[in-house]
Amino acid sequence: MHAIMQILQLYWTTPIIPVVFLGITVGIIGGALPGISPSITMALLVPFTYTMSAPMAIVLLATTYLGAEYGGSVPAILINTPGTNSSVVTTIDGYAMKLKGLAPEALGISLYSGVLGALVGFVLLTLLTKPLVKVALAFTPMSYFALGVLGLSIIATLGGKNLFKALATGIVGMMVSTIGADPISGVNRFTFGQPDLISGIEPVLIMVGLFAVSEILLQAGEPAWDRVSGRARLRFPNGAMRRRLVKPQVIGAAVGTFEGCMPGAGGTVASFIAYNEARRWSRYKEEFGHGSPEGVAAPETSNATVTYSALIPTLSFGIPGSNSTAVLLGGLLIQGLTPGPQLFAQSPHVIDGLYGGMFAAPFVLLVMGILILPACIWLVNRPRAYLMAFILALIFSGVYSINNSMFDLGIVMVAGVAGFVMRKLDLPFLPAVLGLVLGFMVESNYRRSLVVSGGDKWIFLQDHISAAFLVVAALFVFGSLGNQLRLEIKRRRGLRDGVTPA
Repeated sequence: MHAIMQILQLYWTTPIIPVVFLGITVGIIGGALPGISPSITMALLVPFTYTMSAPMAIVLLATTYLGAEYGGSVPAILINTPGTNSSVVTTIDGYAMKLKGLAPEALGISLYSGVLGALVGFVLLTLLTKPLVKVALAFTPMSYFALGVLGLSIIATLGGKNLFKALATGIVGMMVSTIGADPISGVNRFTFGQPDLISGIEPVLIMVGLFAVSEILLQAGEPAWDRVSGRARLRFPNGAMRRRLVKPQVIGAAVGTFEGCMPGAGGTVASFIAYNEARRWSRYKEEFGHGSPEGVAAPETSNATVTYSALIPTLSFGIPGSNSTAVLLGGLLIQGLTPGPQLFAQSPHVIDGLYGGMFAAPFVLLVMGILILPACIWLVNRPRAYLMAFILALIFSGVYSINNSMFDLGIVMVAGVAGFVMRKLDLPFLPAVLGLVLGFMVESNYRRSLVVSGGDKWIFLQDHISAAFLVVAALFVFGSLGNQLRLEIKRRRGLRDGVTPA
């Protein structure tokens, strides 16, 4: 109770509430701009934290992280362009809802789920820090390898009826992830003498190219799109819809908690897993991919929860759980703070300030989401040519600002053309993105595990966490293969009986 009173006292003795409003607002705008990731938005604010007190500086960066992760869903829903890596999954059903004239509903579900996920994340952050830290410490390179394999196994379910196409594009994504310096020996691979490729290709460049640039190329040859019907406002789900969304939101919060507290894992995998599990346990599986509200709620809840749970390894061990928490770690160091167990003992005022700011953040997110989103809906009703040109300019400016590199722009354009061709050939590129994101994690931890074991591959089964993940991954793959086999048998029986398969 004493700790709670200390946190509440901050609200009228410090400018923490205005700082939270600033962080959430800047985060939503930054996340909504194509090519401007949460980490970039946070990095742009770091110079302004030099003159701020340590608690206010950390609150500003942390709330910007939350706002940006939510803001990424805005372009994902309205223009099929993920504003952040973790909002890639939201494009599947969010944009499909927009095409049905349900953009206000999709945006409302996204905001509603994000607020709930943030509240769940806050409770977990404050009450379960120590147990979750122990879980994180139990992870070995073998466990991380198996976790990556578990994520890759989802490719088998992303392909739908085109399982082999999904596997092929997933392999291509993993091949791209091997470009750059070898994670163990440091030898350059597939760089072709280009210094810009030594550090590898950042996933955000491929994602922006595949999703945003390819969409612009596709839209260039399409007739004018239908405008969003109805008033330019946000619609929250009604009672019946809220009850339907409980299950995917619980799944998203659980996955986000587990994935976020794993050091170095990031939140993109969590959104994929949350979406996959929501579809697996849904009564309306056939709606997924065609505008399912549950397909929006699950990843958005996961994304918001991850912004809180990812703070656990950052604050406790100084190990960032994502690029954004790496920027937050830099903010801590700038303030002369050393992350770790001593941070809680030596700087309790910083922790109290962070908890106070992150408790207010979901409510501020709700307010600012309502105020900002109608303008986003208005934006999508502008003429296609102007909007596409504006988006392309934002993409180029955002991508260039990452490394001030023209080479990055070239990668984005190549990825955009590749995405355009894949769209025309009906090749799914979500598996390619998943392979790209997880490729380095799987390879590096596989190599480290073999170094530890002296080349003995049985070590992956001797580690209990690794063995459990590998078993679940095998169940995913064989379950998808079995489903494919059943569909093929059904199709052949239909042909034999003279029935045209659906």
